[in-house]
Amino acid sequence: MKTIIEPFRIKVVEPIRMTTREEREEILRRADFNLFRIHADDVLIDLLTDSGTGAMSSLQWSGVMKGDESYAGAKSWFVLEKSVRELTGFEHILPTHQGRASERILFELVGGPGKIVPNNSHFDTTRANIEHSGAKAVDLLIAEGRQPALRHPFKGNMDVGALERLIAEVGAASIPLVMLTVTNNSGGGQPVSLENIRAVRRVCDRHGLPLFLDACRFAENAYFIKRREPGQADRPVRAIVREMFDLCDGATISAKKDGLVNIGGLLLLRDANLVRRADELLILTEGFLTYGGLAGRDLEAMAQGFEEVVHEDYLQYRIRSTEYLGEKLLAAGVQIVEPPGGHAIYIDAAAFCSHIPPEHFPGQALVVGLYREAGIRACEIGSVMFGQGGRRPAMELVRLAIPRRVYTQSHIDYVIEAIAAVHARRAELRPLGIIEEPPSLRHFTARFRERA
Repeated sequence: MKTIIEPFRIKVVEPIRMTTREEREEILRRADFNLFRIHADDVLIDLLTDSGTGAMSSLQWSGVMKGDESYAGAKSWFVLEKSVRELTGFEHILPTHQGRASERILFELVGGPGKIVPNNSHFDTTRANIEHSGAKAVDLLIAEGRQPALRHPFKGNMDVGALERLIAEVGAASIPLVMLTVTNNSGGGQPVSLENIRAVRRVCDRHGLPLFLDACRFAENAYFIKRREPGQADRPVRAIVREMFDLCDGATISAKKDGLVNIGGLLLLRDANLVRRADELLILTEGFLTYGGLAGRDLEAMAQGFEEVVHEDYLQYRIRSTEYLGEKLLAAGVQIVEPPGGHAIYIDAAAFCSHIPPEHFPGQALVVGLYREAGIRACEIGSVMFGQGGRRPAMELVRLAIPRRVYTQSHIDYVIEAIAAVHARRAELRPLGIIEEPPSLRHFTARFRERA
């Protein structure tokens, strides 16, 4: 069949408050043109993030009712541990309240001044946690991954030659670990091939370096491998997932993505010394080893989510739904990062707002324009998010992150119509300036003003 239907029925609905353009204008001004500062009730279609914004299944909700809230050794912990061990093969699993807590623990232990952490592309909190430790985060994305209009099946791949050159330049002793983000969130939700993971693994083995995955969207990445990589089409997604994890020494996971839950994370480790130190830090800062800052009901929902996310009918629907949005925007003349990614569509804001230079934040101008036009909340991924401290990001993007199992095709059609309308009047989008910002992660709380 040509039509890919949602592999579920809708059981509970939540009303959306419809706003007028005049109301949205006032809301924008009160929020100082930062969409993170807008009340969720004032948003019609919320594409700010896919992190923790999905809808849980009936089996996940039934797991919530079974949650064991014992402080130590809760039954719900052992349900989650069994699920994650079967999926990933890791023996040592630390629960955390979300992915950035896993990152904080990891880089508090292995980071520090003089250290260098290479990645295909670090996302915001990963980079911030590395830099907070005093270490330096380095992006080594392949050249194809920095060109929005170029089609390549695995634009999230790391440049293996660049990794070798970095190791030769700074020395292996300066690199506590090598990281791969799957899929690559900063670069358009683009996947990393199994061959690239293997190639990075070989480099790490030659230099005695651990390989870690930022595995927030591991299942989506595995589905792209199945669809696009030669020799993988007949393998179950679960088998590809297991090989991805078998190739690494550890992983940070925000379960708010491919765990299909609203809160939760994991830190997976193999090194016994690192395990011992991480256990101590987890108890100090998150909670006991069998709950890690989460309620038992959260552990139950995570266990079921990790089971459901590798169902291939779900992944087919998930990836095809995102492709649908991307294809329609391309047909309307809107340049996106091609080919469409897994969890989001990324608009090339530099092309969309060619009259606005990077120092006046073309991506932020576009997210303001989308909200003003149609009440759609999106996320800038460009000079606001990654331009602090004099850095210049490779691309100016706007991410339309699609919550899992939340919106129907008519919602997405509304988004397409709104973006096409803004695109037709894109010359009216106004540059922005920052009037207040924190020292790091400024995109969350910065205040802006529109310029003439």
